[in-house]
Amino acid sequence: MGIYAEYLNRMFDINGLNNERKIQLDRISKLRKRSILTFASALSKGNAPIGIDYDDIVPIMDQLSNIQGEEIDIILETPGGYAEYAEQIVESIRTKFKDVAFIIPGAAMSAGTIMAMAGDDILMSPYSALGPIDAQIMQQGKRFSAHAFIEGLNKIKDEVADTGVLNKAYIPILQNVSPGEIQSAQNAYDFALDLVGKWLAKYKFKNWDKHKTNPSLIGKPVTKEEKKQRALEIADKLRDHSIWKTHGRQIKINSLREMKLIIKDYSENAELYDAIQRYFILLKMTFDATDMFKMYETPTSQIYRHTHPRVQKHMKENNVKFNLQCNKCGNVIKIQANLEKGIKLESGYIKMPKEDTIKCNTCNIEHNLLDLKKQIEQMAGRPIIYD
Repeated sequence: MGIYAEYLNRMFDINGLNNERKIQLDRISKLRKRSILTFASALSKGNAPIGIDYDDIVPIMDQLSNIQGEEIDIILETPGGYAEYAEQIVESIRTKFKDVAFIIPGAAMSAGTIMAMAGDDILMSPYSALGPIDAQIMQQGKRFSAHAFIEGLNKIKDEVADTGVLNKAYIPILQNVSPGEIQSAQNAYDFALDLVGKWLAKYKFKNWDKHKTNPSLIGKPVTKEEKKQRALEIADKLRDHSIWKTHGRQIKINSLREMKLIIKDYSENAELYDAIQRYFILLKMTFDATDMFKMYETPTSQIYRHTHPRVQKHMKENNVKFNLQCNKCGNVIKIQANLEKGIKLESGYIKMPKEDTIKCNTCNIEHNLLDLKKQIEQMAGRPIIYD
């Protein structure tokens, strides 16, 4: 029986998922003998802000403050996002820890790949993937590669230089492009190269002291300039849209190794592979079972980000009170969920219904509270009490 089928048969509730996930995260930490932090997004929830953004900085800093030691593993699952915020996150991690490894059980695309290049080690399995780091820009309401944009403009320029004539078909395109947009595209394209080139040379190659593969150089010392040159070559390949064709292309271990990038295959260690795969499956099951779209956790602490922007919550030790705004008429329903027996109902509030549904007393529309129930129990770490 596979791990996923095993967990489905065990029919975990949300507390069970949380507990088992923590067990496996702690297991990975002990096997690796390092501190550990998860920074993960629900990749299937594209309607939520799952990309790396400004709002990730505070939760990650908060979780890092709970971690001791000089070595850390970061379990990373992300579709990408803003490279500028990825840079801030990486520099905060690198300031606190001397040795950083990124574990990729699923996918760390785009800005996630940029982050991974700041690791002393990158751990993947044959099922894991990184992605191209070619910057994406918006033009006339469409998102596309900055590299493809610049390359297209250069082809037009070369054609004009060769023929002395501007093809009339290009005129509408060029009329909608300003010099500032061209420079912004070039800057975005170069930014990824600069970050990855700098981080690879500084961190990933820091212990690369002697040449090992080039027959004419084997055994000779590796210079700083050679490290920098190798780093830029890898970064340039990762950002080259003409190689990968699409920003969503998955880059596996073998392709990364062909670029002369050393990747550790954690599937070669059976116990570590089992722990990471179990954790990753539990992570996906947690995202599927709740309205959570981002997670930042250690074996002993956690911060979750949820959807439900129309719900305002206030949690105490023994109860949670929240205001549910009806999305039809705008009426606000005040609900109290108790976490212990005998808690007095506050004036103006109604009890959390055991049936997980409630009707608006203004327009009579029925609201399903099941996701909210899961969210509250997840945050509290215990079930709601109905007495």
